[in-house]
Formats: sequence, structure tokens, C-alpha cells
Amino acid sequence: MTEAAPTGPVARQARRQRQVRRLKRRYAAERRFRLYGIAALLLALGFLVSLFVVILGNAYPAFRQTEIALEIHFDPQLIDPEGTRAPAALSGADYGALVNQALAGLFPEVTGRREKRALRRLVSVGAAFELRAMVLDEPTLIGETRGVWLPASADVDLLVKGGPREAAEARLGAEAAAWIVRLRADGRLERHFNHRFLTAGDSREPELAGIRGAVVGSFYALVVCLGLAFPLGVMTAVYLQEFAPKNRWTDLIEVNINNLAAVPSIVFGLLGLAVLLNFLGLPRSAPLVGGIVLALMTLPTVIIAGRAALGAVPPSIREAALALGASPLQVVAHHVLPLAMPGILTGTIIGMARALGETAPLLMIGMVAFIVDVPSGPTDPATALPVQIFLWADVPERGFAERTAAAIVVLLGFLAVMNLAAVLLRRRFEQRW
Repeated sequence: MTEAAPTGPVARQARRQRQVRRLKRRYAAERRFRLYGIAALLLALGFLVSLFVVILGNAYPAFRQTEIALEIHFDPQLIDPEGTRAPAALSGADYGALVNQALAGLFPEVTGRREKRALRRLVSVGAAFELRAMVLDEPTLIGETRGVWLPASADVDLLVKGGPREAAEARLGAEAAAWIVRLRADGRLERHFNHRFLTAGDSREPELAGIRGAVVGSFYALVVCLGLAFPLGVMTAVYLQEFAPKNRWTDLIEVNINNLAAVPSIVFGLLGLAVLLNFLGLPRSAPLVGGIVLALMTLPTVIIAGRAALGAVPPSIREAALALGASPLQVVAHHVLPLAMPGILTGTIIGMARALGETAPLLMIGMVAFIVDVPSGPTDPATALPVQIFLWADVPERGFAERTAAAIVVLLGFLAVMNLAAVLLRRRFEQRW
């Protein structure tokens, strides 16, 4: 037989002391656990804030572009010597000569051929295209002299923004620094809001590159993705949750849908390359193909979210509708599906946000091509915003580093808006049972 525990006052006091020590250890462990959790949260927030600070710090200069004010004389002899004002004649004129004349008027002392070439490198090659667009929009400019703000070259922009000087000065020439100082003193060199970044397509010149083509391409791809993934995903979720018999085949389908949600996105890109491009012959680099591939990738997410939303509707809703004489289809269409729609929409928006940020499947179907023109439809060649970021990140020129960070900020803004919309829809229409 075991000995009985001592029951005297001393023994009771010792037991109480041991209990107090155990309680203190448990409380201390709980406090340490809370401190560990707070430290982990603060560490994660610190990394997140550091990431945003670095990205925003690199992106801010891209939204400010250096421009040069030139007095452009729209010489009729250079633009339209025959005076026909025909669009073909106006479009084919030498507008670069107008820029050269304006620069020569500002720097008459520059006479050597090498110095003239160096002076011309102060202004972007896109200045001639902007002058052509101005004349085509307003032919009455021909014969007039007007002050025009034109984009400076990427090297001048880099020097004005305080970037590395060695490479820029090597490309511009030794005289460039004095010319830039003179232009700034005359008030002809300023930094303005870079509207070209938001309104222009891609370009090989950093000062002319924009994200409009990539944004439009992403928009068309997401429209195609939504048009395919949402109805197919909702119908599949309704059938599997409400009508499908519970047997090994439906279990197999459910397992495969769950597995497809975890498949790497590049696998869907390979599927699109093999089936949509090589077998069906759909156009390469088109948002139509990109949208189909993204729809295949998003479909499992929509189905899983739809089934979860449908399963959250209480059985009493179905039983009450059936008791009043509604058919099973009427129960789902008139009662269950409307109540589950907020959850379905939330899952769909989250799936679309994931599709917006995908790059790998779009690379496989050719949307990595260099596309200058803004697409006018889902079958035109285009790129997407994450692919544009990938392309610019691979370019060694310093000017594209700013635009890469700025495009990341724009992409993060779209993702934040989509996730915020999902949260608001959830809170606005959520039903508590």
C-alpha cells in the first residue's frame, strides 16, 4: 500500500507553495507567449513597412519627368512645303529638324558637328513624335511659333534627379553639364508630372515608356477570365453542393478540384501553350488566350469558395422552401444562391486578384513580347502589367528601374482595391445565422 500524503499544517503549506509556483510559471509562460506573438507581429509589420518604403522611394521619381521648354517654329517648308495639309504629308514631315532649329536658337555658339549631336541628345527622341501629334491634331499650328514643353532624354532626367553621373555624362558629353545649368537658370528645365507613364505604351526609351498598354492588356485578360470562370465556377459549385449524388465519382472530382487549386500556375501556361496555341491555333500574345489560361487557373478557387458559401446557408432555408412546394431548382435559384452570393463574389474577387498578379502562365503563351501599341481588343497582341514589370526589371538602364518600382506600386494599388472590394462585399451582404 502507498503511504498517505501528509496532512499536517506544514504539508498543506508546502502544497500551497508548490501550487503558487506552478501558477506563476504558467502565467509567466503565457506572458512570454504573448510577447513572442507581439514581437512576431511587429517584425512582420516592420518588414512590410520597409518593403513599401523602399518601393515607394524608388517609384516616386518615375512620376516626375524632366522636360525642356523650346520655342518651336512650325516651319511650313519643313512640315508641308506643298501646302496640301494632307494627313499623309503632315505625318511624314521631319519634326526632328524643328527640335534642332529650336536648340540652335538657344545655343547659337554650338557649331561643331559633334557638339550638335551632343546638344540633340538633351532632348528625347520622342519629342519629334509629340510635335507630329500636335500638328495632326491642330494643323493651324503650321506657320506659328509656340513654346512647347518636350521630354528630356533619360540621361538628362537622371542628372536632374541626382542619380549616378558617370554613365550619363559619358553618354551626353562633357559640355552637357554646362548646358543643363544654363537651361535651369533660364527656367527652361523643370520636372513635371509624368503623364506619359500612365497614358503611353511601352518604349525602348525610359522617358517615353508607359503602362497603358499593359493595363489595357490586363483589363481584357481579366474580362475574359471573369466571363469564363464566374459562371462555370458557380454552376459547378451549385451542382456539386446541391444536386450531385454522394459517391466515389463525385469524391474523385472534389479531390481533383482541390488539387488543381494547388497546381503551380506555370502548368496552366504549358496547357495553354500546348492546347490553345499549338492545337487550336489561337493568336499568340493575345489577352483572349491569357484570359482563358487565367480562367482555368482561377476556376478551382471560385468552385471551392462557392461550395463553402452554399454550405454556409442553413438547411432550414431549404426545408422551409420545400415545405411550401418549391422544386429543388427553385429552392437553389430563389433562396440558397442569393444568400450565398456574397461569399461567392468574395471568393471570385480574391481569385481575380490572384490572376491579376500572375506572370508565369502569361510568359508561356507569348505575352512577354515587346508591344508598343495599346491593344484595341482581346485578340490584339498585348502584354500584362506583371509581365511589363518583369520586362522592365531585366533592362539594365537606370531609368527603367524607377518605372519598374512605379509599375509595382500601380499593381499593388489594383490588388489592394480588389481585396478591399471583397472585404466590403463580405461585410455589406454577410448574413449571420
